[in-house]
Amino acid sequence: MIHPILIVAVMSHELYNVDKFTLKILMVSTEFPPIPGGVGRYTKNLANGLKRLGIKVSVLCNEKGEGDYTGIDPENENNSKVILDVIDKYDPDLAHIQLEHGLYGLKMNSINPKKLRTNIDKFYEECKIPIITTFHSAYPLRQWMELSRYPNLQNKNMITFSINLTKQISGYWERLINYHSFNLANRKKMQLSHANIAFSHYLAKLISENENTISDQKLLRKFSVIYHGAEPSVNKQVRKREAREVFSLPLNRKIALFFGFMTHTKGWDILNHLDIPNDWIIVVNQSKNLFNLAKPLPINGQDQPKTLCNTEIRNGKMSKIINLNRGFLTDNELSFLFYASDIIVLPYTVTSGSGVMFDALAHGLPFIATDLGFFKEFADQGLGIVAKRRPKEFTKAIKKVESEYLQYTQRIERFNTELTWDNVALQHFELYSNVLGKNNRIKNSPYPYASP
Repeated sequence: MIHPILIVAVMSHELYNVDKFTLKILMVSTEFPPIPGGVGRYTKNLANGLKRLGIKVSVLCNEKGEGDYTGIDPENENNSKVILDVIDKYDPDLAHIQLEHGLYGLKMNSINPKKLRTNIDKFYEECKIPIITTFHSAYPLRQWMELSRYPNLQNKNMITFSINLTKQISGYWERLINYHSFNLANRKKMQLSHANIAFSHYLAKLISENENTISDQKLLRKFSVIYHGAEPSVNKQVRKREAREVFSLPLNRKIALFFGFMTHTKGWDILNHLDIPNDWIIVVNQSKNLFNLAKPLPINGQDQPKTLCNTEIRNGKMSKIINLNRGFLTDNELSFLFYASDIIVLPYTVTSGSGVMFDALAHGLPFIATDLGFFKEFADQGLGIVAKRRPKEFTKAIKKVESEYLQYTQRIERFNTELTWDNVALQHFELYSNVLGKNNRIKNSPYPYASP
């Protein structure tokens, strides 16, 4: 059954006479191309969409990115000063923060969790122009604990095993006692922002929950749900045969795609036990993230991904798993890979939002994902299936999507009109205009606007 989704916040179409040709936005994101990363790719596409509307957008990012201003870094304790100095220099109407905590130096304390901080906290407290915050992550407790840096204890060496076990216990303890503080930090940034954006209603409700896991309706009204933009980067509809030839992929099998960064939370170890249907193959492509050095769980016992040919040979027969080993793909390469595939598989153990899911939908692919809250929201709209994170359940889901493939793709085609970057940019402009209109476009206002 497809369930309707309630809207958290409806953005006003009254634009308060804000002239988009004089509007100046400072977009802040540590990641920005050519730095590989989903947040950076998102920020670039959003900035380009806003510029097509005629809005002046300048980007502040890490020195390895090609933004207009640089200087922020996860390890830079002076990030707040860097942002405030750029605001003084650029004189924007508002600052828009792409908030992924690890990209701004999330520091936890294993003794006193009240000391949890990021190196942009001071910016939120001292900024005197309106702030918009897009939250890229928040977690229920179980997923928060999954983020431990030491997930793999398969090493048989007793000394190494003991060290890893000690580190894991310490890491779990640190995460457990800092969970409440992490949520409070999220809520504080939300309260100090004039408006907040989430990619799903699930995420908006999660961030606005109080300690009794009940959504605070006043805080919830400060959220707007604007879906993660996504659309093909190639101008023409690419035929599946043409796309598969780019990667030398078989033409006579259906393809289930596993794609993303090499982190243990992606859950790709499920491939070790997945019973792949006879007329399907699995295509894998992993890439490394500059600011995330966590190792993935091994696939078929390989701790480190090896450079493989396009196909692995097992027991004298062609394998059903093809590892492309292409690393971080360009936008065009990514589009061709999606067009070459039939479904996207997301067996994540943790997620707040998935740009990969939105990208796959934009190319017409249904998804199969772990039954996490974020994915359930879009499965309820008939865009994919969620399943218990067990190999047999994922195999059943693949067969179910195959049997109803046309219905899924038809619903996805209707949904995709919401994902174009021009549409996403227009929704952002409406939100900016709403905020500036409510604040009478007065800069240096010391108090954020709060919804009644």
